[in-house]
Amino acid sequence: MSAVETAMPIQFTEAAAKKVKSLIAEEQNPNLKLRVYVTGGGCSGFQYGFTFDEKCNPGDMEIEKEGVLLVVDPMSLQYLAGGTVNYEEGLQGSRFFVDNPNATTTCGCGASFSI
Repeated sequence: MSAVETAMPIQFTEAAAKKVKSLIAEEQNPNLKLRVYVTGGGCSGFQYGFTFDEKCNPGDMEIEKEGVLLVVDPMSLQYLAGGTVNYEEGLQGSRFFVDNPNATTTCGCGASFSI
């Protein structure tokens, strides 16, 4: 039986990966990874967070694109499954964001959500 490639539970866009790559280059630390997580709070119940991390913890999901890693802890992954981590630049500034099909409502800024 041949190995079948399974779809990742969360997607990491090329735009987001390229921005992470450029930020890592600016920091001159090739060990950095982009960590996306979900915490309680925000105006809708949960909020997204992004940080750079040098380590991966046991159970973390790692997704590689453009030579950089996106890391998600198991607790956050259950809220982000099926979502997409993206990056955009526009009139209101630049930001990483999550397009999350699990969110039933989101706040105006898009940083918090409820399920």
